[in-house]
Amino acid sequence: MRASGVRFEAVAGSAIVLDASAIATPGPSGVDGEIAPPATRARVRRRRAARVLPGFGLTLGYTLSYLALIVLVPLSAAFVRASALSWPAFVDIVTAPRVLASLRLTFGASLVAALANALFGLVVAWVLVRYRFPGRRIADAIVDLPFALPTAVAGIALTGVFASTGWLGALLAAFGLKVAFTPLGVVVALTFIGLPFVVRTVEPVLQTLPRELEEAATTLGASPVQAFRRVVFPLITPAVLTGFALAFARAIGEYGSVIFIAGNMPMVSEIAPLLIVSKLEQYDYAGATAIAVVMLTMSFALLLAINALQAWSRRRHGAAS
Repeated sequence: MRASGVRFEAVAGSAIVLDASAIATPGPSGVDGEIAPPATRARVRRRRAARVLPGFGLTLGYTLSYLALIVLVPLSAAFVRASALSWPAFVDIVTAPRVLASLRLTFGASLVAALANALFGLVVAWVLVRYRFPGRRIADAIVDLPFALPTAVAGIALTGVFASTGWLGALLAAFGLKVAFTPLGVVVALTFIGLPFVVRTVEPVLQTLPRELEEAATTLGASPVQAFRRVVFPLITPAVLTGFALAFARAIGEYGSVIFIAGNMPMVSEIAPLLIVSKLEQYDYAGATAIAVVMLTMSFALLLAINALQAWSRRRHGAAS
């Protein structure tokens, strides 16, 4: 009989250990009875967790195949279609004044909206995590509303509110500020759809942040502003940068909520996705794919720079701690 790695034999109603050496089982370090160091135990835990799925080769193959089918193949099709153009023709298309104006508006408005969301989304996440007030659950649910709301519905609602005859538009018009059918309206729409990305990225980090760090800083004489700037903000900076990158990427490709409030005036309030759709409606597939390739390349470069900045922030925080 064997139990827990020890061999027993029943003799006259009693159990006699025949192989007591089996009691001392080798630990993860390979030495009998020796406690493995933390690094070794961590590797063992990772190996055990990896065995939850069928196997590394199968899961890796499935992951790469899925990403290639869903992401790489459609994106590469745009490059293949644009490669049918000669280089002078490609340059002429993407450097046309109308195209440049739409690209400036798209990336400029997306950047402004992402920065606004990074600031105010952090404030919203802080309030939802650190304070308890009546209606907190309702406010927390409202944050996710741009996720569930169809973009066309959001565009119509924003246009109705910020038009010169709308609730907020009429008040702003009294101060000479026009929102709807201007580039400012594009920024408002992109801010609306990007806010949840920052809030939902920063909120879990704030929930797991030890309050003892702030209390220790306060005990050492730091003011609340100093405690936030020197203790809390460095810890949540990677999450803020991640939320900023997600909001920025979402804003670049936004279409439905913008076309209603933008006014779509060429050289003024026309975004690049709308210009691509216009060229497709005119059966100018080469021109549409050329603009799409430029947007894709610029978006990838900016996201790569943001991810590099995020990695640098994590390394800097790890070195400081």
